[in-house]
Amino acid sequence: MKGTNFSNPTGFVLLGFSDQPQLEMALLLIISIIYIVTLMGNTAIILISYLNPKLHTPMYFFLSNLSFLDLCFTTSIVPQMLWNLKGPKTISYTGCVFQFYIALGLGSTECVLLTIMAYDRFNAICRPLHYTVIMHPKLLRQLAALAWISGFAEATLQTILVFQLPLCSHHRVDDFACEEPALIKIACADTTLLQNELSVATVIYVVMPMGLILVSYGCIVCSVLRIKSTEGRRKAFGTCGSHLIVVVLFFGTIISVYIQPKSKYTQNQSKFFTLFYTVVTPSLNPLIYTLRNNEFKWALRRFLGRDSS
Repeated sequence: MKGTNFSNPTGFVLLGFSDQPQLEMALLLIISIIYIVTLMGNTAIILISYLNPKLHTPMYFFLSNLSFLDLCFTTSIVPQMLWNLKGPKTISYTGCVFQFYIALGLGSTECVLLTIMAYDRFNAICRPLHYTVIMHPKLLRQLAALAWISGFAEATLQTILVFQLPLCSHHRVDDFACEEPALIKIACADTTLLQNELSVATVIYVVMPMGLILVSYGCIVCSVLRIKSTEGRRKAFGTCGSHLIVVVLFFGTIISVYIQPKSKYTQNQSKFFTLFYTVVTPSLNPLIYTLRNNEFKWALRRFLGRDSS
């Protein structure tokens, strides 16, 4: 193995779709537009939720956390991605470590936060008379802190384990970002232990949250079906629909990247999934929540001065 690996490279090459320059030029324009939409949409949710007293509720507290998370998540990856699409496809070793840590920490945090948001919807629908007592401000802060701390605790462990690996001398990462599956592939050492640890982490941060979300929505569906009025059922499902769409989009693409079969056939497909959950999903979240939410649309019109009532 002498001369074939090193433990502290000066940087990495993020290949992306380097073999398809025309596709990369198209992606440069599309991702730039989506990034602007992401910044504007998530910033609007944070500002309006903060400035409008009627939106000082548990749902908008967690939604503001989700929007801030998405802002940080997409900003940790997209600017470097845009730079690489139009120029040198390199990232420094320190930059790769930082990007890996921040993106993984925020991604893990979002898994936990979406689970907490499902718990909030469960209490709102299944325990409406006790909702304000259960979801009190102190608990909201504790749950938000749990999401952020647990997410970055996982990222700290994974970052230490991944970047202690001896890496092959070509230091070419076959992805758009410093993703763990792509980095493991360029390791010049036995990665069985790390892959097992990644599997455990995937169960804890992806499989278990999805299971808890499904249980919550199972209880919600049972409660809603007991509502006699059609309008009441429609309103109840409406309050949960936006969150459920976001859950499907986020967890669906995460599963495709981290729990997909290991084969060459899926490599380019994996890159598109990476693009989707790092670029597209953060831009869709504010659109999904605002377009389906009359309360937020009213607050937005009031903020823009179009509704003086």
